[in-house]
Amino acid sequence: MKIRVVHYINQFFGQYGGESAADMGIEVKEGNLGPGLLLEKAFGGDAEIVATVICGDNHIAEKLDEVTAEIVGIVEKYDPDVLVAGPAYEAGRYGVACGSVCNAVHKKLGIPAVTGMHEENPGVEIYKKDLFILKTGGSARTMRTDIENMVAFALKLIDREEIGSPAEEGYYERGLIRNIPSDTPSTERLVDMLLDKINGRPFETEVVLPAHDDVQRTPLDKNLAEATVVLVTDGGLYPDGNPDRMPSSNPNRFHAYSIAGQDDLKEGDWMICHNGYDSSFIMKDPDRLVPVDAMRQLEKKGVIGKLYNSYLGTTGLITTIENSRKIGMGMAKYIKKNNIDAAVLTST
Repeated sequence: MKIRVVHYINQFFGQYGGESAADMGIEVKEGNLGPGLLLEKAFGGDAEIVATVICGDNHIAEKLDEVTAEIVGIVEKYDPDVLVAGPAYEAGRYGVACGSVCNAVHKKLGIPAVTGMHEENPGVEIYKKDLFILKTGGSARTMRTDIENMVAFALKLIDREEIGSPAEEGYYERGLIRNIPSDTPSTERLVDMLLDKINGRPFETEVVLPAHDDVQRTPLDKNLAEATVVLVTDGGLYPDGNPDRMPSSNPNRFHAYSIAGQDDLKEGDWMICHNGYDSSFIMKDPDRLVPVDAMRQLEKKGVIGKLYNSYLGTTGLITTIENSRKIGMGMAKYIKKNNIDAAVLTST
């Protein structure tokens, strides 16, 4: 029996038009269409596209969860062996749609799903942890090769073959770590890599570290004596009782806590919710973490214009890059909204 394939594409590749047709709803065509011709050919006669689902990029982007659920229902009716979406290349709305549909079909129906995108597509960052996204070129000029790669990978998923590393298979890294047996002890491998690095020889690390943004300090655009300064901490200091139920590790939020009218923070009024350090000294004197007392002195001496009447607090322990970025962006928006000129970040 032939492999049953459902193919998801947008209005452009469905031959309805570009932006002028981006608001169109869902259309279903039995058989292949557009890039589906190459897709079916790449299976080499072992598969047939039983349905092509077409949807306008605007239509699904504006109601992503609702429209995705509707498409999942359509896919289920055709009982496919695999769902293929795209490839979406650099098209952002299309990529997000492909990721959303593939993710939902795999999780809700248990059907293998594969898509392809260029590295600049926002769908990669959103969905690479949830599903396999094959790397593609930047435009449809590489479509034949991209579809052939997607089909080869889809066949592995269908046959439940062991999936190799991202470098071997051509998908984006998903942040997963897998144990691989080795006859060479880790200490020897480590020394070998170190020697290769020192001597300028090629080497490949076994654990890829995340790339961090190079954030430059923003210069203060006014005299410090006229500036409003806010205290920020990731040390987990909260009002006694932790009213916002902040977690002791990996938070995804922060809160602002009032220090209006306070010259220092009193023992007993505050607590630490952080499992990463000995907090006993701070419990005796919370100013050791959030130095309200020192900032009030600077305020009275005219070194700073004003200490903001709240501090921003979160817990910086085992915090994922994703949550760290979310918290940082939230703090930046808060600071900008409240016309604060500078921030002093204190940690543990």
